[in-house]
Amino acid sequence: MPNIKSLKTYKSTFLKYVLLMGFISLFVGCSERKKKNISNPERAQIGLNANDVIPFFKHWNLILGDGSNVGQATNFEDENFFYTASDDKTDWVVFKTPNAGSTHGTSNNTRTELAQLKKWSPMTDARMSATLKVMNVASTGDASVASTYAVVVGQIHSADGHENEPLKIFYKKFPGHTKGSVFWNYEINTAGDDNSKRWDYSYPIWGYDFSVVGSDENTYPAEPQDGIALGEEFSYEVEIKEGTMYLKFTSEGHETKTFVKNLIATEYANRSDLPEQVENLFVPIGQDGIERVNAYADEGLFFKLGCYNQTNGKDPKVNKVWCSGAETHGGDIQKQYGDGNYAEVWFKSANIIISDDAISNEGYFLANDGLSKKTVYPHEVIPFMDKFKILMGDGTKVDDLTQFQQKDFFYTVIDGTRRWVVYKTPNSGVTSKNSSNTRTELHEKREWTPEEGGNLTGTCKVMQVSTSGDARVAASYSVVVGQIHGGEGHENEPLKIFYKKFPGHTKGSVFWNYEINTAGDDNSVRWDYSTAVWGYDMSKIGTAINDYPAEPKDGIALGEEFSYEVNVYKGIMYLTFKSEHHETKTFIKNLVASEYATKSDLPEQVKRLFVPIGQDGTERATAYKGELGYFKQGAYNQTNGKSPETNKVWCAGAETYGGDIQKQYENGCYTEVWFREATVGPGQPPK
Repeated sequence: MPNIKSLKTYKSTFLKYVLLMGFISLFVGCSERKKKNISNPERAQIGLNANDVIPFFKHWNLILGDGSNVGQATNFEDENFFYTASDDKTDWVVFKTPNAGSTHGTSNNTRTELAQLKKWSPMTDARMSATLKVMNVASTGDASVASTYAVVVGQIHSADGHENEPLKIFYKKFPGHTKGSVFWNYEINTAGDDNSKRWDYSYPIWGYDFSVVGSDENTYPAEPQDGIALGEEFSYEVEIKEGTMYLKFTSEGHETKTFVKNLIATEYANRSDLPEQVENLFVPIGQDGIERVNAYADEGLFFKLGCYNQTNGKDPKVNKVWCSGAETHGGDIQKQYGDGNYAEVWFKSANIIISDDAISNEGYFLANDGLSKKTVYPHEVIPFMDKFKILMGDGTKVDDLTQFQQKDFFYTVIDGTRRWVVYKTPNSGVTSKNSSNTRTELHEKREWTPEEGGNLTGTCKVMQVSTSGDARVAASYSVVVGQIHGGEGHENEPLKIFYKKFPGHTKGSVFWNYEINTAGDDNSVRWDYSTAVWGYDMSKIGTAINDYPAEPKDGIALGEEFSYEVNVYKGIMYLTFKSEHHETKTFIKNLVASEYATKSDLPEQVKRLFVPIGQDGTERATAYKGELGYFKQGAYNQTNGKSPETNKVWCAGAETYGGDIQKQYENGCYTEVWFREATVGPGQPPK
């Protein structure tokens, strides 16, 4: 029998051992939680990964909200985007992504999403099913934009051709609503090479379809009565058989919904086939294409599943269907997560079945991995850049524009459908020696006489004109998007193509000006004659600093495309202006024989606008005959900070923030013009 002292010593030693083991266990556990970054109490138990919950991750690559392709996620988690969690009943796989991060491919939107490793023909058998609940959609955005507050939770994607999407399954909930909508979209496989015309047709499942939007930025439609709440489970089944897609949607307490869609024969081969929903939602933004007759028959398709956030921070004026204008905190992910500007989807089960004939989808990943981080230079979008040099808004000149961009002035963007070259310049920066105005503008290297001729085309949209200025000054709120400039003599401008929009107006005016090639040596008496294309000409001004004329009825809105052709042939200038839903306008101007050789020839418009400021010259009889000139294209900002007392036509008195370019950009005191197509070459015989 042990003595009492020995027993006490044994008990004391054992107690110390138990306490030490407990401390070590606690330390190891805390270290393991820290290593796994599992700080959220809803996270699943340590050691559980996504493949333990849904054992199918070997069939997919995982794209994260930072744009990276992490490959197969069989033993992977990321605390920001992809991890496991538990509720009272079961374990889930969480897909989470902010409003702004880095995207995959050419998309505007971030995603944490699985993309299938193999692609298959729509003529074979394929199946995907899933049970999920949406836990969050973005808390900010523009309610009048269809994609705002939405997330795509399942897709069929094409790996070939235009890489369009015959199926997107959406969840969308407006702020303040308890219930959201589930709907699915079919995107046409656009006929021809111009995929920017593509559009979606949307089918409601529970609640609304995609086309139900708010009447303005902060006004929401009524809450859907049969909608799905955040955190409420629903399931989908997608089955492909012999070119037909069968869809089934189920949720406890809701009616089961089924749909059938042919993927190999289109309903939309003619312009007259466009549904009313598409006419209302997409046609106004120029997305009015038709579909190839055999739809997706000749393309490899693959499934996607996860959290493809449809809310982004891009300005709605870029695209009024896909650009949400949501809060992004400059791309700071944690700040977006902190105030609800993200999408989060939990899956508890999912499955895919595909044909043994499916083949590798490697080509899709090779084409799209890292694409959003790749620099696409302006010359890759508009290949004529080798024929131009540029002057930018800070005074920088660059002669070789291949492999060149400048993020503040000259770069490329994607508007949701295609790439554009951006020309951007402030109200005040550094400009050329004879100008009051900044420009980010191309300058043609070749010079030619009107008799030799030349041809310039451009398809553009003006995204911004200055929001400050003096309404009495004709140049205020305007930008020149194309020119012919003299290369000798007075170096005047026989053509300037303007866009101008007064503050508070939706629509602006497009007009073109002819500047006389002044007779004699005194070029200070030169003037412009302005001709309206759509809306007003240059002479339409306000009666006071902030007094604006009525909005032009036939004007062009910011973000609305228009195109021009300038064709100079044997001394005659032929102009053509086109814009969808607007009348095509054509003009002819003789560049080698003047209409304004005597004082009696001055037009009434010039007498009203220029003569009062002493600009009342006449033009040499031969106008620009024999003088070298060249084309210019881009953004030549006509709004400046000079006092209108100096010149009541050209000095706009706008805000310039002491020349601080970034402050001007932040406060709308700049101009920005996007071009998607442009050509330059010799003059052509007129049609």
